[in-house]
Amino acid sequence: MNGRSIRIYLVDGDASGLLTAEVMNWSGKMLVSPRTKLAELAKREEITRTGIYILAGPDPENPVGEVVYIGEGDNVFKRLASHDKDEKKEFWTRCVAVISKDLNLTKAHVRYLESRLIAMGYGSGRAKIHNGTAPPLPPMPEPDVADMEGFLEHVELVLPVLGFSFLKPKPTVRPPSDSKSNGEADASPVFEFSSGDANAKAQEIDGEFVVLKGSTALSIPKQSWKDYRGLRDQLVEEKKLVAIPDKDLLLFTEDVVLKSPSAGAAIVNAGNANGRTSWKVEGTRQTYANWHEAQLPIEVDNDDD
Repeated sequence: MNGRSIRIYLVDGDASGLLTAEVMNWSGKMLVSPRTKLAELAKREEITRTGIYILAGPDPENPVGEVVYIGEGDNVFKRLASHDKDEKKEFWTRCVAVISKDLNLTKAHVRYLESRLIAMGYGSGRAKIHNGTAPPLPPMPEPDVADMEGFLEHVELVLPVLGFSFLKPKPTVRPPSDSKSNGEADASPVFEFSSGDANAKAQEIDGEFVVLKGSTALSIPKQSWKDYRGLRDQLVEEKKLVAIPDKDLLLFTEDVVLKSPSAGAAIVNAGNANGRTSWKVEGTRQTYANWHEAQLPIEVDNDDD
């Protein structure tokens, strides 16, 4: 994949304040604002244009989850101001607006983008989408559809850089050799971890740790367990972990993406665990930590001085 350059401008010099983002040769522009800075956002002329917007914030029902709402409007700021007063949308803490620098986005265009983004958000499964079902795609000439799909590619590119990762596809589990031959990001070897009767396998793909479907975890939590216990409960609620009849085990019903090896080890162990030393390359005694260090181009100096 060729490198890309994204220009991010901190409007008030604060990384947590207003910012804009642009890509060379793209007609679009993104404006990001904390909810607390809407008054400052209102002073920018671009925010009154036709465009799409995304509201995002923590999921009050899931300690590690996110809620996202996607909308469109002839005047984006009027829509944002309306949502700021909406008690049903108390969740959001940040917003991003996507407008066109050349003023060429029409109502049909933004409705198309809204529909596609909602469908993509549901498809990725990374966040709770506050919208109902995606609205139908509006009828548009074929060239316009092609233009909007190209516009959408840039939106997908920039959003994760700005901290909005809900569109990122879930990693696809694949043999390490396949990823290299297809020119994709390398996948790690398969790791395994056992605790009591629980046996699990995992793989690191595109920087994310994935516990594989069919793995098992202990169901009875250890008394001292604190780390990632809420995450385990959430996976049970979402039926990504289900009880195995007549066994004190839980079954992973799908590949589960986690933020770290320790999160996976704690869930499998039903107790605190250091994932960097617990997971081992399948069929060997090499730990995840040893494997990770072996990927570095220099020797790791473990001396404190």
